[in-house]
Amino acid sequence: QVQLVESGGGLVQAGGSLRLSCAASGRTFSRTAMGWFRQAPGKERQFVAAISWSPYRTIYADSVKGRFTISRDNGKNSVYLQMNSLKPEDTAVYYCASGPQLRVGAPSYDYWGQGTQVTVSA
Repeated sequence: QVQLVESGGGLVQAGGSLRLSCAASGRTFSRTAMGWFRQAPGKERQFVAAISWSPYRTIYADSVKGRFTISRDNGKNSVYLQMNSLKPEDTAVYYCASGPQLRVGAPSYDYWGQGTQVTVSA
């Protein structure tokens, strides 16, 4: 199994930045794809970004392209989401997830963290 713990969420004004971190433990981290998803109140969980284990291919939702950057450090068993130019519509609980392949669909990911709240004020 893989245990995932997110951190770095908080309250930020529109236009600001946050960096989310996800620390993994358990099964081999370096052989899994890692993804970030988000869920706003009353809405379905939405794909944000994902990164493969090697080579480091990345995919992004159109809504965050050019503003968010996903990265990983296999030596630290961690994945990160740098979020710049934040908008109120980015407000959600952000989850990291791990899975065998680089995919945008949530069912493709086997393990999930507990989530971290990101709130962007106008």
